Amino acid sequence: MIIRQLGIQAYENVWREMQHFTEIRTSETLDEIWLVEHFSVYTLGLNGKHEHLLNVGDIPVIQTDRGGQVTYHGEGQAVVYVLFDLKRMNLNSQQIVTLLENATIQTLANYEIHADSRADARGVYVQNKKIGSIGLRIKKKGCYHGLSLNNNMDLKPFNFINPCGYSDLKMTQLADFGVNVETSELARQITSNITKNLND
Repeated sequence: MIIRQLGIQAYENVWREMQHFTEIRTSETLDEIWLVEHFSVYTLGLNGKHEHLLNVGDIPVIQTDRGGQVTYHGEGQAVVYVLFDLKRMNLNSQQIVTLLENATIQTLANYEIHADSRADARGVYVQNKKIGSIGLRIKKKGCYHGLSLNNNMDLKPFNFINPCGYSDLKMTQLADFGVNVETSELARQITSNITKNLND
């Protein structure tokens, strides 16, 4: 497993690199996890409906190829992309989503934040507010994209969309619970839990 720290990057650049990696990988290619923060951007999933974009202003909107509806990325949000060979791992799409949810929940538990997941609306929630989102693309028996966990960011841009397609969904972040942690450190903890769960 190769772990890459990408720092703060434009969304589209990293997305295109993930696509390229997946296209050229072979059965011998090592799996990778990419840790990144993005400059402000809204992304629409494959089934994303423009009606969920309410008043996006100057923030760019990118139609991407992951699952799910619309979400927002910005600095102070830990983004963890998983470029995995699912066939080699013997995992299906639902199992990898569950693994990512559990790794996020375990990370939040380190800060005494009790979180859970929902079968009807994938992601991670605290007190009925969403703190972590998950979206994947399955291709060539592998996956890319991954998860985002709100750490210490400006949540206001979420007010100008229906996050994940839900008009009444409120967002939260670790900072709302008095947690002060570097976003890069948070991403490393999530990664540690992902690899631990894969090995269990």
